[in-house]
Amino acid sequence: MRYTELGDPDCAIAQALAVVGDPWTLLLIRDVAGGTHQFDALRDGLGISRKVLTERLKNLVADGVLEKRLYSPHPPRYEYHLTPAGRGLLPVLVTLQDWGARHVMGDGALSATSATDSAETRRVHALVGRRLPEFELAGPEGVPVDPVSTDRAWTVLYCFPGAYAPGGHNYPPGWGQIPGARGCTLESCTYRDRMAAFAERDVEVHGVSTQRPDQLAAFAEHERIAFPLLSDADLQLAAALRLPTFRAAGVDRLKRLTLVLDSSRTVRGVLYPLNDPAGSVDDALALVDSLAGA
Repeated sequence: MRYTELGDPDCAIAQALAVVGDPWTLLLIRDVAGGTHQFDALRDGLGISRKVLTERLKNLVADGVLEKRLYSPHPPRYEYHLTPAGRGLLPVLVTLQDWGARHVMGDGALSATSATDSAETRRVHALVGRRLPEFELAGPEGVPVDPVSTDRAWTVLYCFPGAYAPGGHNYPPGWGQIPGARGCTLESCTYRDRMAAFAERDVEVHGVSTQRPDQLAAFAEHERIAFPLLSDADLQLAAALRLPTFRAAGVDRLKRLTLVLDSSRTVRGVLYPLNDPAGSVDDALALVDSLAGA
C-alpha cells in the first residue's frame, strides 16, 4: 500500500509519508543502512514476502531513496544502496529509535546511559559478530577517515556524547543532570595518556561524537589529543549499528559506549553501559587483551 492520496498536498509531512509511511519501508532503509544490500538477505532478515519486498524496493527506487547496483550480470542481480535522499532519512531513523527506546520501551526519562538489563543494552551487546559497513566519517580538518583501521590488528571506537574546548560552545543546559553525560573530557584525556599501552597492543584508537568537526578539532587542540576524533554528525555510524542515542539541545548524541573491532571491520567486543568514563579505558585495554588471547 502506498499513501498517495493523503490530504494536504502542501504539507511536507503528508508527502513524506507517501514515500516512507509504510512500516516495511523504514525497516528496509534501516537494514540497507546497516549493510544489508541483497534481495534474499533483506527478505530473510525482515521475514517479508517476496511480493511485498519487490513492491517496496521498486517504490523506493522510483522515489529516489534507493539505487540499484548490478553485482551479477548472469543472471542480472542487483544490490540496493541508499541515495543521498536515502541517507537524509538516517536522522529520522535515529530519532524514531530514540523515541521508541525512551517513550515506548522506557519510562520517558532522558538519559545518556542505560540499565544493564535493558533491551537497549542487549541490542548493543548483540553487535558482537556484526560487520561495520564501509564508509568514512569527518576527521580532523574535515578530512574523511575510515573509522576502522586496516593497518592495525584492532580498532577501539569509543563513542561519547560531547566535549568542548573552554570558551567555545557551551554544554547544553542541565547537562550535568543527564545521567551518563558527564565525563567526556576525562575519558578522552585518559585515552590520550594511555596511548602507549594501546600502541603496544597494535590498537588504533578513534573517538566518535555527533559534534561538528570544528568543535572536535578545537577540543582536541586544547587537550592535546593526537589521535583522531571523528564526527558522526550525519549519523552514519549511529544508524549503521543502531547505536543508542539521546537528544539534548536539539542534537542527537551518542550514548557512551566502546566497540572493539578487528581489521575485517567485525565487532569483537562491546562495553556498555559505561558508568566510569576514566575506568572504561582500562576496561578497553583488558577487553583487547582478552580478545587477543582468545
